[in-house]
Amino acid sequence: MTYNHVVVWIDHVDAHVIHFNRDAKDNEKITTHSTRPHLHVKAGTLGSGRAPENAHYFDDIAQAISDSQEILVVGPGFEKLVFMKYLLKHHPVVAEKVLSVETVDHPTDNQLVAFAKKYFLKEDQMR
Repeated sequence: MTYNHVVVWIDHVDAHVIHFNRDAKDNEKITTHSTRPHLHVKAGTLGSGRAPENAHYFDDIAQAISDSQEILVVGPGFEKLVFMKYLLKHHPVVAEKVLSVETVDHPTDNQLVAFAKKYFLKEDQMR
């Protein structure tokens, strides 16, 4: 089935990728490959105190959303912004499809789809 819209809820541990249209949805969960997934702690090392971005994790998400026409990226913390910067640098074609990056706490998948449908409906009306 073809889906034009996708919403990605992302944090430093996993991403919920939901492709959807008016009548159906397809869920996928992508988990980080890092053995130390919390990026804010990097004790005992020189540098900024922030672990490097998890390229494999971000590449897996980018691949999962690359076929969509319109993308909404959401999440509770800064990981959504780090992911967006990664897309701009390493996957610019996918980054062009991102309509917005929004702060959303920890919704269920159904709440996430409802939020995304409402967002895309408003976006479509503004065009």
